[in-house]
Amino acid sequence: MSYAIRRLTPDDLAEYRAIRLKSLHDHPEAYASTFESASAKPDDYWRQTLERLSLFGALTPDGQLLGLAGFMAETGDKDRHRGWLIQMYVDPALRGSGCAMALVDTILDYAHGRVMQVHLGVWDQNPAAIRFYEKAGFHIYASDPRAYFWGGQFYGDHLMVRYLDMAPGKTVQ
Repeated sequence: MSYAIRRLTPDDLAEYRAIRLKSLHDHPEAYASTFESASAKPDDYWRQTLERLSLFGALTPDGQLLGLAGFMAETGDKDRHRGWLIQMYVDPALRGSGCAMALVDTILDYAHGRVMQVHLGVWDQNPAAIRFYEKAGFHIYASDPRAYFWGGQFYGDHLMVRYLDMAPGKTVQ
């Protein structure tokens, strides 16, 4: 299935809301937000999110939004060199198509010149996602056991980073 990646705008509100809710519903362990909380949010919340974050979507020729990745830059005096890859999701219809890597590459390209490094959090019980991010040049720099508590159980998180001013996979000594 073919797709094109572009930055989402407030005009994409309905499609963004739908894919974000699908990601939270289908993979509750992978995100800090919950489907229940997000589904209760009004349209203004979704519109403000689209305006505040840099969100990119993979759209099919017929306009279906089937992939999502976001970028959020830190804004503090001492941490504005850091950004975050957030809300990463690819619908099963596009998995294995290269869409996930294309979304990550889009975020990394967008981040160049804005920040020096891109961080992400990934569920520590998802080895396929960890391998994928390692393939994209990220490496684990910390683990946060019991980072989230939901549905009566704890979920750990690996924190990963990709330094944009170094070759992929290089680490700081």
